[in-house]
Amino acid sequence: MTTYGLLLFDVAEELDFAGPWEVFTTSAILRGGADTALLLAERPGPVRCAKGMRVLPDRTLGDHPPLDVLLVPGGRGARESEPHNPAVTGWIAKTAGQAGWVMGVCTGAFLLHAAGPARGRRVATHRDYEDALEARGDVTVVRDARYVVDGDLITTQGVSAGIDGALWLVGRLHGRDHARAVRRLIQYEPAPPYLADEPA
Repeated sequence: MTTYGLLLFDVAEELDFAGPWEVFTTSAILRGGADTALLLAERPGPVRCAKGMRVLPDRTLGDHPPLDVLLVPGGRGARESEPHNPAVTGWIAKTAGQAGWVMGVCTGAFLLHAAGPARGRRVATHRDYEDALEARGDVTVVRDARYVVDGDLITTQGVSAGIDGALWLVGRLHGRDHARAVRRLIQYEPAPPYLADEPA
């Protein structure tokens, strides 16, 4: 059984956690419900995310089972809250030390850096914030990969890259064929109509 814990906080980027949530919960369905995914927040009430979505956490940071996977999303709440909430960073540091895997999506790498797990590691983050993260020191920002694995830490570039990282992780946990089955079921076959780097 794998227990996934996805951190929520004010102005977290929705797809940063909702994309991996889809991957993790689809994986759990294919495994006959053997796995559990939980949304976790400091307080029990609704969390208002970056684009206005309100999400109700399943558990609080002080009341959840042991986690095999800890996921930290990005958003303004991850990169602009200085100093970061010590209740949250302290929880990340403690939980990361007990989890088998830690995953950061987008600017969630800033929270992981503040809490400690990303220090001295190779990480990915949103392209617009790579310089800012690197300037904090004690971290190597990889600029040309959708996701980066460094030991038990996996970090991804912006927003949608979290789906890629989550698929890699379920493949590592439960096998490549299982990850391919998850990808087929969620019909994740990116074919964007307007490429970001193509001429106007």
